[in-house]
Amino acid sequence: MALKLNSISLQSSFSLPRMASPRSPKFFMVSTLSTGNKEVENLKKPFTPPREVHVQITHSMPPEKIEVFKSLENWAEQNILVHLKPVQKCWQPRDFLPDPASEGFDEQVKELRDRAKKIPDDYYVVLVGDMITEEALPTYQTMLNTLDGVRDETGASLTSWAIWTRAWTAEENRHGDLLNKYLYLSGRVDMRQIEKTIQYLIGSGMDPRTENRPYLGFIYTSFQERELSFPMVTLPGLPRSMGISSWHKYVAFADMMKKKISMPAHLMYDGQDDNLFEHFSAVAQRLGIYTAKDYADILEFLVGRWQVEKLTGLSAEGRKAQEYVCTLPPRIRRLQERAQGRAKQAPTIPFSWIFGRKVRL
Repeated sequence: MALKLNSISLQSSFSLPRMASPRSPKFFMVSTLSTGNKEVENLKKPFTPPREVHVQITHSMPPEKIEVFKSLENWAEQNILVHLKPVQKCWQPRDFLPDPASEGFDEQVKELRDRAKKIPDDYYVVLVGDMITEEALPTYQTMLNTLDGVRDETGASLTSWAIWTRAWTAEENRHGDLLNKYLYLSGRVDMRQIEKTIQYLIGSGMDPRTENRPYLGFIYTSFQERELSFPMVTLPGLPRSMGISSWHKYVAFADMMKKKISMPAHLMYDGQDDNLFEHFSAVAQRLGIYTAKDYADILEFLVGRWQVEKLTGLSAEGRKAQEYVCTLPPRIRRLQERAQGRAKQAPTIPFSWIFGRKVRL
């Protein structure tokens, strides 16, 4: 996903993308962001990734709740692992690319490059940004393995939660492979700049502020990957006798919304542009590839799927959380309308991914 949600405040808890702006106030770069040629100046300095300025909270879930998730092992096997597709039934990148073993490989590549010449630069900016996001997959598996009670404790654990994480990662790995190979063959992009951006991004990591809590983690991933939403979509149906309290789930839902759902690649950097993610996401929004409307649609889908509006018997805190998440989608859409007016005045800037050619934000 390429949407940057951090510019227009909504009750100090939610915001929409801005078109051209300084680096997000939530994040700043250190060491690599001095004046002049940043990369040359820092050749002799140790790598220092972008740093989160918010307070990082860890392991906030009480031990008894961790035990609840561990006790759901059989449930996870019967309700989550069944959604994994066998490898032999999965598409592979080779299915969509020229066959290097065929005699017609050179001609196939030529046809691909001829078609690629007709695609405008701004679409390549978005395609590259999406590919870089996919290629940071090691970071996302690492994030999933921070969640208490469901992490892969050994790297090859046979628990259902661990099997799910590894198998999802394996499936997801195909996306970056396909996009990377296509962009390489197209000849339209600067692969070295792209590869540097990927290395910077993986080295920077991410902190979605899930506090090692599975509920927060699964809510976060539900916004990023529908495939990862199964645990959270189905958890609301578990019986209370298993220790899963309904109002706790929806307080967690509201908590993640108030923190804002940071996109996985929000620390994207190419060694030159301090605001690269903001610029990339602005182009994606202008082209209608991923917009605030899509974000609102996802939120509305989850509210309906989890039947948040129909829930009764909540505590005062639960009712407050219920009202917050149920009224959020229309507020997001209203803010998008205001942002669209400002987008018409957006500047044109160069992107290193396309050899410095300029694209309008």
